[in-house]
Amino acid sequence: MNIQQLEYLIAVDKYKHFGNAAQACFITQPTLSAMIQKFEDEMDVKIFDRTTHPIRTTDVGAQLIIEAKRVIDAINELKSKANLLNNVLAGKLNLGIIPTVSGFILPTEIFEFLKNHPKIELNVKEMTTDNIIKALKSGELDAGIISTPYTAANEFYHDFLFNEELMLYTSDDSEDQKKDSFVIPEKIDVQKVWLLEEGNCLRTQFENICELRENTVTPKNLEFVASNINTLIQLVDKLGGMSILPELAIEQLAEHQQEKVKRFRKPFPYREISVIYFKPTYKQKILDELILFIADSLKSKLNYNKNPEDFVGIKPQ
Repeated sequence: MNIQQLEYLIAVDKYKHFGNAAQACFITQPTLSAMIQKFEDEMDVKIFDRTTHPIRTTDVGAQLIIEAKRVIDAINELKSKANLLNNVLAGKLNLGIIPTVSGFILPTEIFEFLKNHPKIELNVKEMTTDNIIKALKSGELDAGIISTPYTAANEFYHDFLFNEELMLYTSDDSEDQKKDSFVIPEKIDVQKVWLLEEGNCLRTQFENICELRENTVTPKNLEFVASNINTLIQLVDKLGGMSILPELAIEQLAEHQQEKVKRFRKPFPYREISVIYFKPTYKQKILDELILFIADSLKSKLNYNKNPEDFVGIKPQ
């Protein structure tokens, strides 16, 4: 029995498929199958029922896989402690990020962090908040970056990252808009608003600000719900109307697009972004350093840090 065999057992239990598990472990399927068969022979147990599709983990196998996970965790913790004693930041971290944040910190802050710490292996997945919470509970993720407060995430540890202003992206050049240097939420035409799909935190925050519903800008023979910010921008540019953008998205806009960005009337709405994780683990040092790096990198970029008294929070979701 060796560590690799335990990792292969865990992978097959997760994917319920030898081929997919082998691909995830970066080995061939025959090699993985042979290693698991060898483990079963050595332990004199049947871990997987291969006659079912998908593959079923036997009752005995499920108990042994629980122990295998504990062994792997203990080994990883031992490696982490050795790295700390040698003053080396190293290890693997599985991180989930909501789509309305990932595109703005992944190519910048996170890439820069990894450049500074080449011995860290970061596995990043773009996921909705609810899926991040499920993945944390199942052990698929070590941490998640979400918009807080979020009631369903109360059982997790929270580490604050940054506060980010929410702004209006609009094609509206009406006289009212030209007269007002800031947008008054009550004056927004709720029939011209593009929103993200249900369950997206940015959609909920916009609804909280303006009590929004649906829009009438969309063609009558088109039913469409956006799933990312870039799509919203394209919809406003090509079909008109308006939507909400987080502050970090503004710097990625072209110059002519930035002219369509308007701030709300004071107090400015904003969202809080935090890192959540299930419990402190042997990966805590990596998490702490990542959180500190992102927070420090964004401190000078965001409006909230310049005048906090000008802002108001979004209601808990």
